[in-house]
Amino acid sequence: MARHWRAGAAGAAVLGLALTACGGAKVGDDSAGSGESGKCGTFNLAVNPWVGYEADAAVVAYVAENDLKCKVNSKDLKEEIAWQGFGTGEVDAVLENWGHPDLKKKYITDQKTAVEAGSTGNKGIIGWYVPPWLAKAHPDILDYKNLNKYAAKFKTSESGGKGQLLDGDPSYVTNDEALVKNLKLDFKVVYAGSETALIQAFRKAEKNKEWVIGYFYEPQWFLSEVPLKKVALPAYKDGCDADAEKVACDYPEYDLDKIVSAKFAKSGSPAYDLVKNFNWTNDDQNTVAKYIAVDKMTPEAAAKKWVEANRAKVDAWIK
Repeated sequence: MARHWRAGAAGAAVLGLALTACGGAKVGDDSAGSGESGKCGTFNLAVNPWVGYEADAAVVAYVAENDLKCKVNSKDLKEEIAWQGFGTGEVDAVLENWGHPDLKKKYITDQKTAVEAGSTGNKGIIGWYVPPWLAKAHPDILDYKNLNKYAAKFKTSESGGKGQLLDGDPSYVTNDEALVKNLKLDFKVVYAGSETALIQAFRKAEKNKEWVIGYFYEPQWFLSEVPLKKVALPAYKDGCDADAEKVACDYPEYDLDKIVSAKFAKSGSPAYDLVKNFNWTNDDQNTVAKYIAVDKMTPEAAAKKWVEANRAKVDAWIK
């Protein structure tokens, strides 16, 4: 999960043969659509670093391998890095794009190496959340205007005397540093480093009644375990986030979509039709993500369990 329309630390990295994919295959080993039209051949699938995306990728890869007889190369890549592979044949598909108008302009409009492939069916929400116990004890904390009143309660050894606002992986899309500044909040953004660390911080905060406020998002299986409460920021309006330095509004609701390489879209590969037709709900994704993150199933086993229980839905993707 995490996500979203501006990549951070990932931006400095460059795709290349030094990057390795899942299972040790090197990025760039194969490109899709090299065979006859209609035959799958190799399908290079980017896997971005949050478990919701891993759930998408697990199911699409399972169907591609078992129903379409594709050779799937699943590649662990952060968002912006994955998009760089569209023009080289190193990446065929990104399954869960959280907006990214900057990347769409660069790779779809300008370079024409990528094209949109429709909605996943998932609705994405990003925001600031607190554990349920805190929202119940201090209901007014769910309005950002009251956060400064409680800032001292959120102080940590890493927050420099201010309240800590905990973010996840630095590559996730976040406006949080600009929001803290522009809303004049006495907080400092501190990165947990990963989705797992963020989840653990919230879990611990709820269990021990600790003061934590942080970046989080939906769909996310963890919300069924600990129903975090969202803090109301100034309402989102079209264009309010156009200037990254001046953002002072909440995140928009994202209609999560799929992006594929232009070459892949014209390849005749049935894997492209699968990606284009792939569509499911937040509940579907959360189910598979929970199998992986909580039940400790392998992605393949999680996908198999879901596919066998939802065969009619899958058949509609490969009709």
